[in-house]
Amino acid sequence: MVAVRRRRTQASNPRSEPPQQYMAEDSDSDWDTVCEECSSGKQPAKLLLCDKCDKGFHLFCLRPILVSVPKGSWFCPSCSKHQIPKSFPLVQTKIIDFFRIKRSPDSSQISNSSDSIGKKRKKNSLVMSKKKRRLLPYNPSNDPQRRLEQMASLATALRASNTKFSNELTYVSGKAPGSANQAAFEKGGMQVLSKEGVETLALCKKMMDLGECPPLMVVFDPYEGFTVEADRFIKDWTIITEYVGDVDYLSNREDDYDGDSMMTLLHASDPSQCLVICPDRRSNIARFISGINNHSPEGRKKQNLKCVRFNINGEARVLLVANRDISKGERLYYDYNGYEHEYPTEHFV
Repeated sequence: MVAVRRRRTQASNPRSEPPQQYMAEDSDSDWDTVCEECSSGKQPAKLLLCDKCDKGFHLFCLRPILVSVPKGSWFCPSCSKHQIPKSFPLVQTKIIDFFRIKRSPDSSQISNSSDSIGKKRKKNSLVMSKKKRRLLPYNPSNDPQRRLEQMASLATALRASNTKFSNELTYVSGKAPGSANQAAFEKGGMQVLSKEGVETLALCKKMMDLGECPPLMVVFDPYEGFTVEADRFIKDWTIITEYVGDVDYLSNREDDYDGDSMMTLLHASDPSQCLVICPDRRSNIARFISGINNHSPEGRKKQNLKCVRFNINGEARVLLVANRDISKGERLYYDYNGYEHEYPTEHFV
């Protein structure tokens, strides 16, 4: 079991909520375990013990960094013989099946909707240019082969994390029902997405259904783990993706050790009505977009997305939106502390 000689002292919480914390069972006893990376025994509450060799590693000294104790057994890099995840096959039929892409009527080719959707997108762009701060639909790569490579990179990350692809919020038995997601419960109210914004989001969803994915590439970094890069220029105020996963009550996740991947969906006045998005079983590319280290000026400069909760037809939804122009090859980052400012990011790269 992970982190032997530890006991849990607080409930797990989602991004933008207070984090779970751990401490040695006997804080007054001598702690003879030191981190193999920094040779320090300080901050024992942050030391993970390998279930094979029993050596210690600080969560923040590991590469990629761990922000919380993982579920089940944990093995250090040497014992796990960690390798770069195996790439998803760059085979069109496999990618179509994995993402459940709608096929063309006369073939198995990924739909090319550049004529119909492209015209609508251009029309919307002309209207949006007349007014400020309207959400823009993402602009997919024109080359179908490049889109296959982008989707294969996401499939690689999802498969490595044992996650099924989903582009919608999901409500499953034993968790929060759909009726619980009412934006009216939000403490202090929730901003309503405009009619034009709702149409833009629907356009993005339709493009993804047809295999016209956002122009993003998921890459594996030895320091940050899976992370996301822009694969073409992205304009300020563009919808990148919706944060999706299983919807659950926050109270049901008090013993969840994967709190670092949860996202606040509804911050209600009544704690029993608070909802979170849990992307550990079903998710999309949002799960792999990194957070900034907002304890340093350098970290804050990296931010190029913002996380925004909207009331959409009475339901709470979470969108990741570009907050400035993003160049091709630039990694995507947003602030996990967009609301409550309590998520621990001081050790983020």
